[in-house]
Amino acid sequence: MNNWNFFSDYLLASFHLAVPLAYASLGGLYSERSGVLNIALEGMLLTGAFTGAVASFYFGNSWLGILATLVIGGLVGLLHAFLCVSLRINHLVSGLAINLLSSGMTAFLARLVFLDRNTQRLPKIQPIIIPGLSEIPMVGELFFRQDVLFYLLLLLIVLTTYIIFNTNFGLTLRAIGEYPEAADTAGISVEKMRYCAVIISGCLAGLGGAYLSLVQVRFFAEGMSAGKGFIAIAALIFGRWHPLSTALACLLFGATEALQLRIQALGANIPYQFLLMLPYAIAIIALVSREKRG
Repeated sequence: MNNWNFFSDYLLASFHLAVPLAYASLGGLYSERSGVLNIALEGMLLTGAFTGAVASFYFGNSWLGILATLVIGGLVGLLHAFLCVSLRINHLVSGLAINLLSSGMTAFLARLVFLDRNTQRLPKIQPIIIPGLSEIPMVGELFFRQDVLFYLLLLLIVLTTYIIFNTNFGLTLRAIGEYPEAADTAGISVEKMRYCAVIISGCLAGLGGAYLSLVQVRFFAEGMSAGKGFIAIAALIFGRWHPLSTALACLLFGATEALQLRIQALGANIPYQFLLMLPYAIAIIALVSREKRG
């Protein structure tokens, strides 16, 4: 029974750790399908976590925190689009600049906003418990006793798959990403589509950050994104820019992170530095294996 509980808790932790990765990866998918490389996912995650925490802290309402996250995430996406699309700055340079700006600004503002109150818990997003189904062993806890951001993610994965491969918007998005000259000749505004895609990217990555601060830990800490934006990019590449495959790759990385946390908790005689680097090592291995298959 203990082993069963351990396995159930491990799966639940894997799902929770995969959610912010999946939001960021879906955001990156829209951006990169349009032809704009989005290295700024790390900064977007961190900005989303900070915005959600600050808005929830001051208003005492996590829903207002999520709304604020969507707005600020969209603005960060707009900044990345302006730099890359309008000013034609190198996508890597723009992304790294946004990451550095987000890291420094959130650290500075967090010390001003929270002061000695950074240990105060943020308002909780209550899970949605579905009667009957939530009582099913393991499955009930995994799928029928989750928060609204988890269910929204599942909906977005299905919706994004449909949009990308079965709508005019998705066809146009892929066209400007693969052959922008032909799309422009056909009368499609490449700049407008790329702006739209990168703004969507910022909103989705911001939601991933809000999940970090409002659901996972319920407080904001400096640098709490901890490289998750880069792991999200790895998941996106490993998933071959397909929403479902990318989500499964995020679950793999979430399971890896959950595993290293549990190994540390069990007190195994393994250097903790090795355990901390495990998720990033798995990301590198996944990318290398993907390149060999490709």
